[in-house]
Amino acid sequence: MKIRCAHLTVQLVVRQGRDVKGNNPFIIEVAPRYQRPHAEVYSVCGLFHILESIQKEENFMTTKGYFGQFGGSFVPEPIQALLDELEMTFDKYKDDPEFLAEFRHYLKDYSGRETPLYFAESLTDHLGGAKIYLKREDLNHLGSHKLNNVLGQILLAKRMGKTRVIAETGAGQHGVATAAAAAKFGMACDVYMGAEDVERQRLNVFRMEMMGATVHAVETGTRTLKDAVDAAFGAWMNDLEAFYVLGSAVGPHPYPTIVHEFQKVISEESRRQILEKEGRLPDYVIACVGGGSNAIGAFSQYVADEEVKLVGVEAAGHGLDTDKHAATMTKGSIGIVDGMKTYAVFKEDGELAPVYSISAGLDYPGVGPEHAYFKDSGRVEYVAATDEEAVQALLLLSKTEGIIPAIESSHAIAEAVKRAPKLSKDDIIIINVSGRGDKDVAAIADYLEAKK
Repeated sequence: MKIRCAHLTVQLVVRQGRDVKGNNPFIIEVAPRYQRPHAEVYSVCGLFHILESIQKEENFMTTKGYFGQFGGSFVPEPIQALLDELEMTFDKYKDDPEFLAEFRHYLKDYSGRETPLYFAESLTDHLGGAKIYLKREDLNHLGSHKLNNVLGQILLAKRMGKTRVIAETGAGQHGVATAAAAAKFGMACDVYMGAEDVERQRLNVFRMEMMGATVHAVETGTRTLKDAVDAAFGAWMNDLEAFYVLGSAVGPHPYPTIVHEFQKVISEESRRQILEKEGRLPDYVIACVGGGSNAIGAFSQYVADEEVKLVGVEAAGHGLDTDKHAATMTKGSIGIVDGMKTYAVFKEDGELAPVYSISAGLDYPGVGPEHAYFKDSGRVEYVAATDEEAVQALLLLSKTEGIIPAIESSHAIAEAVKRAPKLSKDDIIIINVSGRGDKDVAAIADYLEAKK
C-alpha cells in the first residue's frame, strides 16, 4: 500500500509480527525514501495514527501524545520500546514529591533559579511605547534555559539506571548543559553537532570537552542541527541502553510533553513576578522559536489567559522571499519529521529542505508539535525576523542595557523593537531572553566586518 504524508509518498509493506506492546499481529516496513533514514520498521498502530491524522482534522487532544492533529510517535520498534519505558518513568515521577524536591533543589542550588524578571528601563525609554521586561534565562548556570530541561531528564535517566547519555545540539547550549549534568552525575556523554555549527560555536565545543563530553562533528547533509538530530538518533539505535536527552520540544511522544514539563518553570516564575511588579498580567509574551523549547516554557502558564498575546519569532534568515530562512510555520507545510507530525519546510519532492539562519539554534526545518497546534488554533502568532534585524536588536540591547543576548533571543527582541513603539505606555511586553550572547560575539564581529 502507499500513503502520502504532506508532500511525501511512503511505500509500506505489511508482514506478520507484533508491536512493542505485544498486542498487534502486524508490523509495517517503510521504504528507504522515508525521511528518517533509521526509521524502517513501524507498528501498525503507527500507520493508523498517520492515516487518522491525514483524514481527520482534530481541534482538541484526542490521543495521548497528540496536540490536536500534531505529534504522535513515528519511530522504529526498538526506539518505541525505549519511548514507552521513558513515558512510564516520566508518568511515575512527574508528580512524585521526592523527585520534584530533587529537581527543584538542583534548579535552585545548581542552576541558580529563579531568574530575574528585569524591567529594561533604558530600552523602554529608547523605543517609547510599551514597558519591556526581560525574563533573564541568560543568567542560569551555563548561560541559557537549556539546563532546566536537562536536569529533569538526567534525573529521570538516573532512576532508569542509565550510565550514558546522548544529545544533539545546534548552538551548543543544550550540549553544554548535557555535558555539565552528565559530569555532575557521573555519566558518559556523547554530543552530536553539525560540522558547520562546530565551526560557528567553537567556544561551546571546548566547554563541552572540558566537562568530559565527546563531541561528534556531523558532516552529512547541511551539517547543521537537523543532521545532528539524525546522527544522535542513529547513535541511540546502536546503543539502546543509553539515554537520549532531547534538547527541544520536538520529536516523538513523550519528548515534547517532557520538555514542556521541565521548561514551564520559566512562565511559572514570570507570571508570579509580573503580578508582584505590576499587579497584572502582561499584554505580550515574546520568544524565539526554533524547535521551540524556550518558547513553550515562556508561554506555558499564559495559554489559558486569552488577554495575553503570545508571539513566537522564527528565523527569516536572508528574507522570507529567499530560500535562506528557517521560518517553518511561516513558510512550511504539514508532514512527518523526526518521529512527529508537525510543520516543516519541504522541497517539491517531499524531502526536507535545507534551512538557514545566522543563529545555529534556530536553523531547524521542523518545529515542536505543540507549536504547530498553537499556530492552527490561533493561540500563538508566529512571525519571523531576519539576520539583520536580529543582529541590530542584539546591538541595541547591548548598548541600552549592557546585556548581550544570544543571537537566538535577539530574534524575539527584534519583534519587540517593532511592536513596542506602536503600543501604549500602559502596555507590558515580556521578552524571554533564552540565553546570553558570549558564544555569538565572534560570529557577530564577522558579520559586521563582512558588511563594511
